[in-house]
Amino acid sequence: MKKQYIWAVLACLSLAACKKLDQKPESTATRQAVFGTENGLKLYTNSFYGMDFLPKNSTSMDAMSDYLAVRSVQDFIREGGYGASNSSGWSWEDLRNINYFIQNCNDPAVPASVRNNYLGIARYFRAYFYMEKVKRFGDVPWIGKAQDIDDPTLNAGRDSRALVMDSVLADINFACANIQSTNDASRTTITKWVAHAYKSRICLFEGTFRKYHTELNLGGTANRWLEEAASAADAVIKQGGYSLNTAGGPGVSYRQVFTSNAPVAGEVLQAAVADINLGVLNEANWWWTSGTYGAKASFTRTFINTYLKLDGTPFTNDPVYRTMVFKDEVKNRDLRLKQTIRLGDYKRISGGQQVPAPPVFSYTFTGYQPIKWTLDDVYFDAGALNTNSIALFRYAEVLLNYAEAKAELGTLTDADWALSVGALRSRAGITGGLSLKPTVADPYLTTNYFPGISDAALLEIRRERGIELSLEGLRFADLLRWKRGTLMEQEWNGFYVPALNTPMDLNEDGILDVAFYQGTRPNPGAAGVTYVDVSATVGNNINSQLLKNGSSGELTWMKEIPRKWNERNYYYPIPLNDLQRNPNLKQNPGWE
Repeated sequence: MKKQYIWAVLACLSLAACKKLDQKPESTATRQAVFGTENGLKLYTNSFYGMDFLPKNSTSMDAMSDYLAVRSVQDFIREGGYGASNSSGWSWEDLRNINYFIQNCNDPAVPASVRNNYLGIARYFRAYFYMEKVKRFGDVPWIGKAQDIDDPTLNAGRDSRALVMDSVLADINFACANIQSTNDASRTTITKWVAHAYKSRICLFEGTFRKYHTELNLGGTANRWLEEAASAADAVIKQGGYSLNTAGGPGVSYRQVFTSNAPVAGEVLQAAVADINLGVLNEANWWWTSGTYGAKASFTRTFINTYLKLDGTPFTNDPVYRTMVFKDEVKNRDLRLKQTIRLGDYKRISGGQQVPAPPVFSYTFTGYQPIKWTLDDVYFDAGALNTNSIALFRYAEVLLNYAEAKAELGTLTDADWALSVGALRSRAGITGGLSLKPTVADPYLTTNYFPGISDAALLEIRRERGIELSLEGLRFADLLRWKRGTLMEQEWNGFYVPALNTPMDLNEDGILDVAFYQGTRPNPGAAGVTYVDVSATVGNNINSQLLKNGSSGELTWMKEIPRKWNERNYYYPIPLNDLQRNPNLKQNPGWE
């Protein structure tokens, strides 16, 4: 909505400088109209919201992560599947637009405080632009001006990570100090508190990246970034006026944040908002329910096992957890689980009627089918029709950024724990361990996720981050900064199947849902049951969906295609065409 309006007005500004359509616009008049008035500055900075490097109305940003099994192995983690010839992301046009504004926003006709406000917004976007580049490529050129076509710096090499990130920090600090707006009822624009929230995300990423990527020799500066992360988050917590949504109680309040048409203003700092009148919609239902569209992404059992019991103890403490069937393993668990996947009494709306909706095996490979972003009415399944707003910054993330930074610094207190992880777990219906930080490390987490971490509180914060922020586009970046990319090699496993040819009632509504067989499909079979062939081969083809023990065990998906994480995968390769245009860039190690 905002983007269409902005470009329409910019077009009007350009045409206003022409008396006839065959005359060229006078750039000086247009420049004065933009940079000589507050309205012009506002209009220009509004155009930044549509830039390509920013997340759009997408709910599929975690498609490449360790906790989702998807339709096919991504080229990036398949040996020989990815390289400089099919890399992307080395695009700089948006930066020139931002830099042009920054170097021209100096007209004394506009009061300095007003100019600094819009400069703060511009520098926020420049910080965002560069953070995305550093996450993807590591060292990149720092460009602080709008380059012309004959600028000699166009062929410069890359600057050091330290230089670039210090410049990013300077930009986001300026944004935090100078953006004047502290509230936006629509939750669609950058405010002071959005800038602080983003600063906490930037600094947590950089601090932990430097700490765990010892090959950079930047570990001595990690704590400075972690302190900045904690400070920025603390500012939002103490001054921003946000809180966790608790409307409706623990069984519904979490998912409300992701299915509401209007952003849940108490918790959401910024969102991408749909507008049906302008055709600005998202495709969440289409992505998460279609058997033919999207990645058919479902959670792995290894990850689902990390959801705690309602009393705050690990589910994996139960000695029989490995052989629990789906209907039993989902009971008495963190209430975010029932708000994240199909289970139990979950229902959908079809023809105005509520109907039971267990996991559908025309979609899911594992049995753990996500619902976090989907609307319950099947009407929305048929295309890009979703009207729910997409949260880009949430108070919950700020709390987790704060807790993790403090834990990494070794300064996390019981009060910090209660404020952050304790509050999130309380919202999820968990009753135990809310006020005191844990002291005993969960062996499931150390064995399956973080073998190098012994700090019990830090392990739990990482557990909490995975659960609370699942499917919000942050997981892959977390794996990068923790130096845990090898988790991308984890088996894509699903729920436990005790026997072949035995229909299972997944949601205990008295209706049998799915059965697994090998060889010849039972005929006629039980009415209404989906039969899934888990034979080693189907026809002349290798079958990707199997049972781990042959005729029983966890479902497994696509074991025949190896996934490999190499050290080089912590960065993407510079695209070949860009490297050929400017050999001074040099290729990232391992991608030569």
